[in-house]
Amino acid sequence: MTTTPQTPEPENIIVQDTASVPAGRIARLACLGSLATGVAGGMLAEGARQLASGHRPSMGELLMTPANAKRVTEELARLRGAAMKVGQLLSMDAGDLLPAELAEILGRLRADAKPMPMLQLAKVLDENWGKYWKNKFQQFSFQPLAAASIGQVHEAHTKDGRHVALKIQYPGVRESIGSDVDNVATLLRISSLIPKGIDYQPLLEEAKRQLHQEADYMREAEYMRQYQALIADSPHYTLPTVYEDLTTENILAMQFLGGVPIETISYASQAERDQVMTWLLNLLFREIFEFRLIQTDPNFANYRYDQQRQQLILLDFGATREYPEKIAEGYRQLMQGAMEHDRAKMDAAAAQIGFFQEYIRPEQREAVLDLFNQACEPLRWQGAYDFGSSSLAGRIRDAGLELSMEKDYWHTPPADALFLHRKLGGLYLLAAKLRAKVDVRSLFLPYLN
Repeated sequence: MTTTPQTPEPENIIVQDTASVPAGRIARLACLGSLATGVAGGMLAEGARQLASGHRPSMGELLMTPANAKRVTEELARLRGAAMKVGQLLSMDAGDLLPAELAEILGRLRADAKPMPMLQLAKVLDENWGKYWKNKFQQFSFQPLAAASIGQVHEAHTKDGRHVALKIQYPGVRESIGSDVDNVATLLRISSLIPKGIDYQPLLEEAKRQLHQEADYMREAEYMRQYQALIADSPHYTLPTVYEDLTTENILAMQFLGGVPIETISYASQAERDQVMTWLLNLLFREIFEFRLIQTDPNFANYRYDQQRQQLILLDFGATREYPEKIAEGYRQLMQGAMEHDRAKMDAAAAQIGFFQEYIRPEQREAVLDLFNQACEPLRWQGAYDFGSSSLAGRIRDAGLELSMEKDYWHTPPADALFLHRKLGGLYLLAAKLRAKVDVRSLFLPYLN
């Protein structure tokens, strides 16, 4: 190599080495077992302390001691992979059915991934590229740009002049998905924090399927190529080119694209913020009704903005899902019904998507339609909808919470719906953060029947 790789400072290497990703199933099961034991022990100790002082503590008070909160988040963050991802999915997708204390703990995992130590990273690179892999690079930064639940991202320059972003998967993640999900589910069940009678098994099975897909970097690379072709007609979007010669099942090599984090344009002009959010919401409609291919991960980090070129940079296609025509058409009818105040059309569309189970009571059915009606509020608005001054996100959350806490009502929604709502909710939150004003109605009009 002509340039010495950028390596972490020695003290950082030591800290990272303590956070090696447990790769074997037994090692990962042992970690979760010791976590459960530690949490239980912490709860018993705190319970004894509070009882001795004359206070009868609730389960939430026992769980949410600082020591227990730290113990849970640190252990799941150390495991990464499915253990961490299930925590993230539950906190984002099932937060309304979880007690606030548990949702708070799991929510901390969204930004708490820890990078691999350098020695473990070097082993992964040797196994995927061979021990002479350094000969391909002019410069390779061992310090990751970002670390998440499935892998971490590194920057490099190849000897043939390419500026590369490398998504490198944690060892053992793919093989441990099934057992990790089941073990975390057991941990949640024995804690008695999931309300009894709730069948969350379909959600866990869907989590396993989604995680296997996200861990398949060859699949992600194919979706990136497919998506690139779909947006080729628009100058407003770009995504990285995949470098196939460096891509393996554990390493996804892509063109390095700059830009700024999407949240930072909250300080840009109103017109620029409105334009960026208009592009994003227009892209969602195209994903649903034209492509029937949706990148469902709402993480803000998946969007960057190139201010010079005035382009949205789209990243991370691991959570991309293909949608059947029946579901896409159901959402077209649902949105059109909401816009036209046609309750019967909304009801038929929701049934087509798969929301109503046989035992649902009429008042519960109406409550679900009320919730959809609220979510479609921007579609009924004449002119630009002001997300910055709207309480829409909070109202949807509160209505969803009230409905999900009704006795004998909660059920797992269809997986396609769950991931689409997650994406839409993320865009609403981003629009509120950017204080954007968007004419959502005019974006949807081309898709009316």
